[in-house]
Amino acid sequence: MTAFFALATSLLWGLADFGGGLLTRRTPALTVVVVSQAIAAAVLGAIVVATGGWSEAGPRLWFAFAAGLAGPVAMISLYKALALGPMGVVSPLATLSVAVPVGVGLFLGERPGLTQVAGIAVAVTGVVLAGGPQLAGAAVQRRAIMLTLIAALGFGTVFALIAEASTTVTGLFLALFVQRVTNVLGGGVALYVSVKRGGEALPGGRFPWAALPALAFVGLADVAANGTYSVAAQHGPVTVAAVLASLYPVVTALAARGILRERLRAIQAAGAGLALFGTLLLAAG
Repeated sequence: MTAFFALATSLLWGLADFGGGLLTRRTPALTVVVVSQAIAAAVLGAIVVATGGWSEAGPRLWFAFAAGLAGPVAMISLYKALALGPMGVVSPLATLSVAVPVGVGLFLGERPGLTQVAGIAVAVTGVVLAGGPQLAGAAVQRRAIMLTLIAALGFGTVFALIAEASTTVTGLFLALFVQRVTNVLGGGVALYVSVKRGGEALPGGRFPWAALPALAFVGLADVAANGTYSVAAQHGPVTVAAVLASLYPVVTALAARGILRERLRAIQAAGAGLALFGTLLLAAG
């Protein structure tokens, strides 16, 4: 069950990141985050009311609140990095986010078996190689890498916090709702400050209605990924769940290859193969 839900997390996050990065090429990253997360918050609010999730309110929601503060920083950084592109190079570096939840799991006493340790090493190496790696080049490339590293730290923090935010399904809906409302408030404040400083909130001063379905998909896929990751972390070792969930950059890279026709270098293809082999080792362990 842990492997299934963690891999579902990778698929959902990978597609959400691809969509978010694509949207950010035409719409400011802050706007993409605020609108997509507002849609997700509205849907989650309806679910919380329908399931009676308010009864699950408690101290654990502070973890969701903290995740909501870290999330926008990570998403904005990653979307900007993906917009600078190429996605197949930028996105896999985000796998470094796995260091945070894995470190937390080890600190709390988790001790993965030998096969799982090998799987972690192989999978993380594979995802990093799937990104190139290309650490040299123009200033834009260096900026994209720096933004990706900031995003990795933010996502890793969200990984660790959201796993602690609830223990029941209805509580999970409430925690995700609190997280998304915090995302919207934090992102909204940042967007307001950006506009005050002369930044652009909407492309051409008009709301991109044609992009609304894509924005909704990004927001809902992101929140679904948080949910599946929380379930994965609750039903198995956080170290294993975090590594399997961190394979989402491979999904983003493959989507960029299939839709945007970004070419994969030999080292990237080899990295994707290693990531898959590491996944099999983790599942077998």
